[in-house]
Amino acid sequence: MSSEPVIRTRGLSKSFKSVQALKSLDLEVPRNSIFGFLGPNGAGKTTTIKLLLGLVRPSAGSAEVFGHDIVGDTIDVRRRIGYLPQEPRYYEHMTAREILRFTARFFYQGSHLAVEERVGATLELVGLAGKADRPVKGFSAGERQRLGIGQAQVNDPDLLILDEPAASLDPMGRRDVLAIMERLRERATVFYSTHILDDVQRVSDTVAILNRGELIATAPIEELLAGRDGIVYTMQVRGEGLEAERRVRSQPWVADVRVTSEGQSVTWHVRVSDAAAAESQLLRLMLADEQIAVTEFRRKTYELEEVFLSLVEENGDGDG
Repeated sequence: MSSEPVIRTRGLSKSFKSVQALKSLDLEVPRNSIFGFLGPNGAGKTTTIKLLLGLVRPSAGSAEVFGHDIVGDTIDVRRRIGYLPQEPRYYEHMTAREILRFTARFFYQGSHLAVEERVGATLELVGLAGKADRPVKGFSAGERQRLGIGQAQVNDPDLLILDEPAASLDPMGRRDVLAIMERLRERATVFYSTHILDDVQRVSDTVAILNRGELIATAPIEELLAGRDGIVYTMQVRGEGLEAERRVRSQPWVADVRVTSEGQSVTWHVRVSDAAAAESQLLRLMLADEQIAVTEFRRKTYELEEVFLSLVEENGDGDG
């Protein structure tokens, strides 16, 4: 399987009259990943999606999807993409099965049986098999969104682009949508925009953050949550640990040790260059000192909300 990214943009920009909605975006989306595209409202997420789909033309720069130019090869690009808009619309009198059958007919030239098999498999995937023959007008918001995902992937695309797939859903609806996205990862790349940070932290492999039309961060989720200090382990310690501190500081993979006290509680922050060495040796080094007791040991991570707000505030607040 090719290691080339599914999406690659270079200096991709879009202006609407005097407003620059997207500023020189350089982005790469790995294959078979769940890629979270984050940003405040008005950050340029939907504009980027419309550019990738060929619905609007860039003002500058370029982008490729599966190696095809988004301007010159739009038909080749669209054949391999499934798209869910932020607010999908349906003919209310039609059933879920009829809607998927209608959509599938645009892609399948084979037998009626082949289409019905694909529709049935899609209904199972999105958890609507039990409601397949009910009119959509009676569906909940979550069921409508699951149907939208089903419609987007009924052609078995290699790339799914989902615009705010869980924005208006309650916690159970969001859970169902995220579960479908995780199942889809096995067969496709999922690129989705959102501002629901908890969801991103749960399912995404890689994250990009956009603010005021400008890319301000992109990284694997683990790297982003590690924070800017790099790899840091924190320990809660009781007792004097001067000997342990000397021993830890002498290790070649230890970059820094910071010890803070608050009442009877002593906290160590150990920044390291080698996580594997720290996991196998750091606690042993501490416990070799009989004068101390380690009551907590963990790798320091941040909540995505902390990282997101910090980056957005540094680069100017989103403006809705």
